[in-house]
Amino acid sequence: MSDAADPNRESGGLEDIGHRPEPSVSTVSPAASGSWPTLPPSAGVSGLSGAPSSPTAPARATFEAGELAMVVSRYDIGVIESVKEFRRGSGRAPKVVLKTDRGRYLLKRRRVGREGVARVRFCHEIQVHLAARRFPLPKLIASKTDGQTLLVLDDFVYELFEFIPGDHYDQSLDATADAGRALGLFHRLLAGFRSPAFSPTTASYHNAAGIEDHLARVEQQLSEPAAAAIVKRLRTSYADAARRAEELGVGSWPRQIVHGDWHPGNMLFRGSRVSAVIDYDTARSCPRVIDIANGAMQFSITMQGQDPDRWPTSLDEGRFKRFCRGYETVPDCVISTAELEAIPWLMIEALIVEAIIPIAATGSFAGLSGVSFLRMADAKTAWLQQHAARLAAMIGD
Repeated sequence: MSDAADPNRESGGLEDIGHRPEPSVSTVSPAASGSWPTLPPSAGVSGLSGAPSSPTAPARATFEAGELAMVVSRYDIGVIESVKEFRRGSGRAPKVVLKTDRGRYLLKRRRVGREGVARVRFCHEIQVHLAARRFPLPKLIASKTDGQTLLVLDDFVYELFEFIPGDHYDQSLDATADAGRALGLFHRLLAGFRSPAFSPTTASYHNAAGIEDHLARVEQQLSEPAAAAIVKRLRTSYADAARRAEELGVGSWPRQIVHGDWHPGNMLFRGSRVSAVIDYDTARSCPRVIDIANGAMQFSITMQGQDPDRWPTSLDEGRFKRFCRGYETVPDCVISTAELEAIPWLMIEALIVEAIIPIAATGSFAGLSGVSFLRMADAKTAWLQQHAARLAAMIGD
């Protein structure tokens, strides 16, 4: 469930639904000419790969010509041969692809407050740490003036990445397994990682404090008679899933840095191999199973066409199993029995949070009928409830 891949795509959601130790990274934009899809840089579910984008999205922000020249002058990337707008991800953060005599780069701008800059620096620390250990990601380019990967000018923050071409997720079992393997590697490389200056949020889609407020807003947004009954069932299903996960001990399990938004739209592939993982804005401190369960949901969700009422109620069990098995191919990444039992219930929580956040705000999900999308989420939730024990056993076999 997600936008097309875009390094550090803005995401939204979980900070609003959970507790908020620090403000989320916001992105606004001035006007200009020329430019650069879980709940906000936060709790991380914002995928559903393949979901259509809204036809009523606001106009995209752009760079001003003088602004672009001033920013590019801070980097040693060679002679600029062309500048091309990159129209993926959030329209609030303009992006351009710069072609130079040394290669291609992606420049992104966003506006953040002073505390937001600290969070962006934290996300950069993670990316630099991973890049030094050869994790597949677009490398950040440091400014030639101060050697920093984050350029702050006036009210804006600029980031320059190497541009990595790649393919979209093809839903094959091999690509699914490699996405699981990449998540295991991500967790292994960040086990024990600590930022010297920033404490990330611990909020996630699990047991989220603000879920009731969002469900109430969904009821206000949707006037169809069927909506109230669906919301009531989702409210009950979420509470039941959160309770079951807590009974298994999720809330007390060790925390580490997790990605927070592991879905197909945040990855590029070459064939069946992950060539780059992108969007680190949702990184947080949680039990690793928060990522595993959301990833398993995102990579096994089944969608067909533009009508959610016609989507299958079941998950793709083959992809579900291969994702988890791929994760376990990484040393020290065997999924424990308790984690296996928690995964289906966490998937329910992730799916419900994924569905209600945009609908609470707009009454629809990426241009799709809000009621139809909730009905789909309700049907898939019922399927997960019915098959939870079997899914857990399937991974453990």
